[in-house]
Amino acid sequence: MGAPRRLTVARTQDHHNQTDHAQPSPTPTAVPKRHLYRVPEAMALLSMSRSVIYEQIRAGRLRTVCQGRTRLIPAVAINEYVALLISESEVTYDQPA
Repeated sequence: MGAPRRLTVARTQDHHNQTDHAQPSPTPTAVPKRHLYRVPEAMALLSMSRSVIYEQIRAGRLRTVCQGRTRLIPAVAINEYVALLISESEVTYDQPA
């Protein structure tokens, strides 16, 4: 939670092409997007309360997986849930759904 962690990539010198030029400092790169999120992280990503998250899981609208006793929400499931919410919001009331 909080700001994403940064990963610094260290570059090694190529011993075959050594020069007297100063090497640029390593540039930080973002840590890759995660594939699985815990419920509190999904709460933050979706701006929803814990009870609403579990309600959506029980209703089958938000898919989860279990690893041991930990319930995890795949990033794909979060994207699908957001797409579902968007498609539901595009329904107009003067036309049948």
